Amino acid sequence: MTKPNLITPSPHLHLGTTVSSDMWNVVKALMPALLVAVALFGLNALILTIYGVIAAVITEALILYLRKKPIVINDGSAVLTGILVSFGIHSGVPWWIPVAGSVFAIAIGKHAFGGLGCNILNPALLGRVFLVVSWPVYMTSNWVKTNAQSISGILNQNIDHLSEQITSATPLKLIDLLNDPNFIESLGENGHAIVNNIYSMLLSTNTLVNIFIGNIGGCIGEVSAAALILGGIFLILKRVIDWRVPFFYVFTVFILTGLLASSKGHLFAPINLVIFHLITGGLMLGALFMATDPVTSPISKKGKIIFAIGCGLITVVIRLYSGYPEGVSFAILVMNLFVPIIDKYTYSRRFGRK
Repeated sequence: MTKPNLITPSPHLHLGTTVSSDMWNVVKALMPALLVAVALFGLNALILTIYGVIAAVITEALILYLRKKPIVINDGSAVLTGILVSFGIHSGVPWWIPVAGSVFAIAIGKHAFGGLGCNILNPALLGRVFLVVSWPVYMTSNWVKTNAQSISGILNQNIDHLSEQITSATPLKLIDLLNDPNFIESLGENGHAIVNNIYSMLLSTNTLVNIFIGNIGGCIGEVSAAALILGGIFLILKRVIDWRVPFFYVFTVFILTGLLASSKGHLFAPINLVIFHLITGGLMLGALFMATDPVTSPISKKGKIIFAIGCGLITVVIRLYSGYPEGVSFAILVMNLFVPIIDKYTYSRRFGRK
């Protein structure tokens, strides 16, 4: 007598991946950026990241215990959140900054919504915004110079009263400063000439190469676009993330920056200025590691494209038209809120259709 066929619930096909394996693959993909940060800023970059990870893991375990849930901390999700929170700060902050950010990210950004897979906002980004709003002085000042050549060294300026501002500024903050009429006026009669000189050297090929590598002031995990792209390619090849989100995010920033940042009658801004905006700030970290979060991004392919374009649009608007030089964190969090409605109109729940 043959055994009856067993009918089991879907899914019947499995890609061979798990939540845990995906999380640890993302952690691996972030290691090149961490190594570059340690090489440029010293061991404090690693120590702050470790503080963030430990705080995230302990908070995760404690909340799971209080909720009477199985204490699963080896799935990599808390570790990943701790790393991403720490990547959004610079290496000159006190040790408790990544701790506070990680605790908030896990407790409020993740478990307040029900835990892993239930959060509607990216926990790490929520933790970073919490830090920026709560301790703006720590988060936006006292930037650490790299162990190699700093922005001031690259520009090779001999202007005494500008040296501190140039040395301590991140590239986006510096270019924002150069566009400030009050700053230009403070330089005297030669203000425009001085600014144009700095501006041209900031956008020179030599400077852009240094920025791409990460030889600049900035946040621990954001300074090296090269290392982040390397990690992103790894994740795409491993099929951990969908290429559509980072591609259309970066492409939207490319097009809109070129159109909206144009000056002196040019239809499209100088290509070096566009490249500058692509490789500075948190764009690569956000596009490759934040916006691609499967929990807080759309399900369908069409939805991912709409989501990515929205992120790019908001990022450019904040960068060019607000008093805040960076816009990636806020852009992704805003678009996270639109994910349910994007899914509603782009995702078909009929089997096999997206």
